[in-house]
Amino acid sequence: MTNRRKIMVVFGTRPEAIKMAPVIQALCRRDSIHCQVTVTAQHREMLDQVLQLFQIKPDFDLNLMKAGQTLTDITARVLQGLREVLQQEKPELVLVHGDTTTTFAAALAAFYAKIPVGHVEAGLRTGNKYSPYPEEMNRKLTSSLTDLHFAPTTTARDNLLREGILADDIHITGNTVIDALLATVRQNYIFVNKEIRQILAREKGRRMIMVTTHRRENLGEPMRQIYRALAGILAKYPDTYVLFPVHKNPKVREVVEEVLGANSRVHLIEPMDYEPFVNLMAKAYLILTDSGGIQEEAPSLGKPVLVVRDTTERPEAVAAGTVSLVGTNYEKVFAELNRLLTDEQAYKIMAMSINPYGDGRAAERIAGIISK
Repeated sequence: MTNRRKIMVVFGTRPEAIKMAPVIQALCRRDSIHCQVTVTAQHREMLDQVLQLFQIKPDFDLNLMKAGQTLTDITARVLQGLREVLQQEKPELVLVHGDTTTTFAAALAAFYAKIPVGHVEAGLRTGNKYSPYPEEMNRKLTSSLTDLHFAPTTTARDNLLREGILADDIHITGNTVIDALLATVRQNYIFVNKEIRQILAREKGRRMIMVTTHRRENLGEPMRQIYRALAGILAKYPDTYVLFPVHKNPKVREVVEEVLGANSRVHLIEPMDYEPFVNLMAKAYLILTDSGGIQEEAPSLGKPVLVVRDTTERPEAVAAGTVSLVGTNYEKVFAELNRLLTDEQAYKIMAMSINPYGDGRAAERIAGIISK
């Protein structure tokens, strides 16, 4: 036991938990590693769903989430909460993921404790510090504090090299979200949720447009334009319907209800657990989203993705042809949806393009590098 290397994995939100679950499992399979899990619970309820699905029992739970919390509140509470845990446990490496406020604050806490940092999904950039906000700067600041950079793609590696990160400190691994996805999607998946079963039965024979929107920069008029385009598409194509797990943010819900609430072929449902969500995604015809993770996941399922954002930190997907960046303008969103619903060749090109984010073995690569 004394020779085992203590590695502490820290995360706080549902997307981080999904992408770190395969890494935790891979680390736990190695006899040379003692893996500890600390959650900040920046998102409480959504985080717990994923912990249960992947059977992860945190060693430390800071339980920081509070109603109306600001970025400043989260940063300060993560720093204070982790200080005690790190002083007590003294891990050899703190492993963080991606671009959340927990990620940056945990990396800073580890730096203050003079503990090396490993960053999973390192090197993503848009080049605009306010898009997405605050994620772009969370990523960049975390990179400055990181010792082991686990880049999902060559593009991410090149971003880090341009910023002066040493090549020997960067490892291209693929993205762990593909590991999680392939372990969770099943061909004969049965939905427990009665509402979902009823929607799928009622809309059988129609093409599903799956929608998710939540970005701060899209709140208000950009979302209104997106939803108006969807309404126009539904009017033009009777063989389509929208399935929309609506984010809990009241500012999102208000505009969704205003524009789409009365449409009988728009099914507004509550946010879903990860397992039913990705299995539902597998049934979609195409996906309209401003989510980062879905840009990585959907191509592995052969689903074209229209990204309703002006920038993306995942240009590999655009270059590979699996994703199209369409912005939030009504005319552009309508035109791109219209193109994929009518142009069979354009649809096939997107659906059959190779996912640039990996083969589902990223977590094993990361565990192997850490164990060395």
